[in-house]
Amino acid sequence: MSKGNSTKITDELYAYVLAHNPPLDAVQQGLVTTTYDRLPDHAGMQSAEEQAPLLAFLVRLVNARHVVEVGTFTGFSALAMAQALPADGTLIACDISEEWTAYGKEAWAKAGVADRVDLRIAPALDTLRAMPAEPHIDFAYLDADKENYVAYWEELVPRMRAGGLIAADNVLLHGRVVDPGAGGAAAGIRAFNEHVVADARMDSVMLTVADGLTLARKR
Repeated sequence: MSKGNSTKITDELYAYVLAHNPPLDAVQQGLVTTTYDRLPDHAGMQSAEEQAPLLAFLVRLVNARHVVEVGTFTGFSALAMAQALPADGTLIACDISEEWTAYGKEAWAKAGVADRVDLRIAPALDTLRAMPAEPHIDFAYLDADKENYVAYWEELVPRMRAGGLIAADNVLLHGRVVDPGAGGAAAGIRAFNEHVVADARMDSVMLTVADGLTLARKR
C-alpha cells in the first residue's frame, strides 16, 4: 500500500501553496486582519486562507444560486462564496452572534455583495428547519459547533438538490478524531464522520485541506 502522507506541509511549502492560489482581494485580506486584531482569542475559528478560493471555486463549479452557511463567525467564508455567486444568487448565513457577524456585514457591504447575503441570527437548527423542505440548496458549508454536525447534516441533506454539494470543515479536528477517548467536539466530529461515510444518499470524500474538509455530493 502506498502512503500518501509523505509530503509534510512546512511553513515554506504552505506559503508556496498560497502563492499559487488565487490571492485574497483587499476586502478579504482586510477582514482576516481585522478578525485577528480584534478577536485574537477566537480568530482560529476563521476558515483558513486557502479555503476562501476553494469555496468560491466550488460555488462556481456547481453553478450555485442558493447557498447555505452554517456558522459564519466574522464572515470570511461567506464573503468568498457571496462573491462567487451570480448577481441574483443568495447565501443564507446562520449564526448566533450579532457581535461577530457585524464584521462580516461591513465587509460584505465593502465588497458590494451585501444584497446576496441573508444573515439569520438564531440557532442554526431553527433556521434550517424553517426552510422549504423540498430540495433547493445548491451548496452548503458546515462550520459551526461540532457536537451538532450530525443534526445540521440531517436538516441539510433532504434540502440539497441532486448534484448539490456540502462542504464540512474541521473533520480532522486538529488530529483529535483519532483519539477514541476524546469527548466534546472531538466526539461530535467522530460521530459525524461515521455518519457521513454510511449515508447512502451522498457520495463523499474526506480531504486533508486545512483542518480536514469533507465534500459530499447529493446522489
